[in-house]
Amino acid sequence: MKPLAPATLALIALGTAASAQSLPGPLATPEEVSQLLGQDVDVIDIRAEDAYAEGHVDGAVNAPYALFRGPDDNPGQLPTEEALTEILSERGLEPGTPVIVTYQGESISDFGAAARVYWTLKSAGIENLTILNGGLAAWEEAGLELSTESVEIEPSDIEVTWDDTWTATADQVQAAIDGGDTLLLDARPESFWDGREAHPSAAKPGTLPQSEYFEHANWFSGGPAIIDGAAAKSLAQENGLTEAEALISFCNTGHWAATNWFALSELAEIDNVKLYPESMVGWSNAGYEMANVPGPIRTLWHQIRGIF
Repeated sequence: MKPLAPATLALIALGTAASAQSLPGPLATPEEVSQLLGQDVDVIDIRAEDAYAEGHVDGAVNAPYALFRGPDDNPGQLPTEEALTEILSERGLEPGTPVIVTYQGESISDFGAAARVYWTLKSAGIENLTILNGGLAAWEEAGLELSTESVEIEPSDIEVTWDDTWTATADQVQAAIDGGDTLLLDARPESFWDGREAHPSAAKPGTLPQSEYFEHANWFSGGPAIIDGAAAKSLAQENGLTEAEALISFCNTGHWAATNWFALSELAEIDNVKLYPESMVGWSNAGYEMANVPGPIRTLWHQIRGIF
């Protein structure tokens, strides 16, 4: 076969680079997403099926958030590689094709769902990702149209092998508690961190020993759209979140913690930031050591409140 000329090789390299950079970064505005539609990108809508049917970004396939979550008694539990392979294959997703994640965007808590799915897809091998900042609420506010047309999907042959670069295990959390330069960062409000509130599926209130808290809400300013990279870097530095050798983000079920992970890893571009997916529900139900645990009467009261 005749070898390619240097100029041809350069053009191929340029085209590959352009394809790899087809997304604007980890966040995209509604206008940027609108300009990407019809190109070689996949769009997923992580809302429930009925919300998706009422209107979605043109060409988006429905991949409800619940598919990426665990059972009611441990919502942060990861799907298996086999389950993720089926979920992504049925929606035509492939590692080499950029993916845009869309979500509702009614509140700052909504962003946690998009961040958790982004983290899951990245760990599953799809690294060219972006989130529609502000979600469908921002999309409609920008005057952009929604579609109610169904999308024809050609299943892909993706095979998921989980990359644990961004995942913290219970053993790694315990090692951080025992010592070392790893910051355990609670994304919940202070009332959860100090044991005044608890998730209904948690065995008891409290937090991880040796942890600090930085509420996920701090990454938002005046609305459900998250701050940009420059602001995230500044905020992380101001709060001493760039000084540790490693950082593990956690919350109740890995939802709010996904926002902290996204802001620190993807926006502030801090290395070695991990998400503990099961978080305090998984940790407390496994019977591991906890801090800021109230006495038995207060714990019983939390459990009663959780039932009713």
